Amino acid sequence: MEALSATGGDAAHDVPAARRALVFVGFMGAGKSNAARTVGAVLGEPAHDSDRLLEDRLGESIESFFDREGEAEFRRREEALVLELLERPDVRVVALGGGALGSERVRAALREHVTVHVEVDAESAWRRSSGRGRPLARDRARFDALWGERLPVFEGAADALLPDGDRGTAGRAAHALAALRDAPPGTRLVWAAAESDEYPVLVGRGLLEQGFFPPLEGRRYAVTDTNVARLHAVRADWTSELPPGESEKTLARAEDVLRAMAVAGVARDDLVAAVGGGVVGDLGGFCAAVYQRGIRHVQVPTTLVAQVDSAYGGKTGVDLPEGKNYVGAYRQPAAVLVDLATLDTLPGAELAAGYAEVVKTALIAGGALWQRVRGGADPDDDVVLGCLRTKLAVVGEDERDQGRRQVLNLGHTVGHAIEAATGYARFRHGEAVALGLLCALRLSGRAELRAEVAELLRARGLPPVAEGVDPDAVLALVERDKKRRGGRVPFVLVEAPGRVTHGHEVSARDLRDAVEEVCAP
Repeated sequence: MEALSATGGDAAHDVPAARRALVFVGFMGAGKSNAARTVGAVLGEPAHDSDRLLEDRLGESIESFFDREGEAEFRRREEALVLELLERPDVRVVALGGGALGSERVRAALREHVTVHVEVDAESAWRRSSGRGRPLARDRARFDALWGERLPVFEGAADALLPDGDRGTAGRAAHALAALRDAPPGTRLVWAAAESDEYPVLVGRGLLEQGFFPPLEGRRYAVTDTNVARLHAVRADWTSELPPGESEKTLARAEDVLRAMAVAGVARDDLVAAVGGGVVGDLGGFCAAVYQRGIRHVQVPTTLVAQVDSAYGGKTGVDLPEGKNYVGAYRQPAAVLVDLATLDTLPGAELAAGYAEVVKTALIAGGALWQRVRGGADPDDDVVLGCLRTKLAVVGEDERDQGRRQVLNLGHTVGHAIEAATGYARFRHGEAVALGLLCALRLSGRAELRAEVAELLRARGLPPVAEGVDPDAVLALVERDKKRRGGRVPFVLVEAPGRVTHGHEVSARDLRDAVEEVCAP
């Protein structure tokens, strides 16, 4: 999964929102025109289509002009028309032809607007485009090569990503896309889609300081902890401040919050804003999921662990002494607001703990994200974006852990057992996951990769061994892991970065050896 660049597609700093158009771009067959028309209808703004306008100006079809005059002349005419459109103050929603971004002048002009990349895979694009009068959709090999060439151009220009041009998706995303016109410069939107729901993930810097919040109606009940509350907040009608730490992620603490919500008079059209790390996100989301049988919630992750992993995908819950996350519910957020500036306030130990989730996600993603991480890159904006997009893609395939989503548990089976064995008090979640990753790589028989990962973790200050932890206690808790099926606990193993699979059985001897390697009683 490639990262959506945090520096590409620069948002305009000085252009007023009233002048910023929503510009839909993407490859042939993505559904840009459909998306633009749908968003325009929702917002009450006319949608323009550069291909249709160009055909009107040429007085003939694009195909016939292209074949007679050649691509160079076609691109010259296209560039002139697109630049005119982007200069017009009355153009608020527009779809551009698939090749328009080949012009450097067009790409420069887009920086004053909100550029929405409507994604499409090569197979779907070919199915929708071939045989439909598109001059560049006649030869499949050339078509696929062109798709690969243009993808980084679209990604680099994008302020927002839509998974496709489906009218329903575009309509539901319309108000979130429009909110980017007023968002702080550099804010990005990634549209998350799961089987049960879909929502915007808004990513930027300074969002909380500038009071930016997803465009959702209703009063807000903020759930946070005392450490975060001193540094970060959203505007809220009520607030519950919890003591920090995993040991607070309990049914008793959830009851405290739920009763406070009831006393405050929180109604079903209100929402919970969970402002903090994974503990606050899990507990706040759980309270929203069960309060009056479910109200909306917004995740506002302020730690690296939460920004790259736990804020997405709808898993909410609390711990029991018998096991981590034993009580919970699936409830997709109504939105996720990621302020990357909050990471600047994290203590070093918290950043290090979050780095374990970065390494885990990069192993699952493989490709460019793994190359950046294995090269020692800091968890910068691009790495965070790459991680969250990887998580969203996996959840989009499998929301409820019936298959592919189980790979996200890489390192977590043993990691959760270590947390429970130490009363959720000694190790941060990421620290325990780091140890679990080393176990998983040993069980995978990947000694060289394990050594490489161990060095990455060590360089961030994460210990390779948990001192004073009884391996027998950890093994007993592994056997009670909530993911067990038919009396067996399945493990996620790694063949290579980008090739991570779930559902593996491991022998008791191999598991003991792996656990004893990272636990020192």
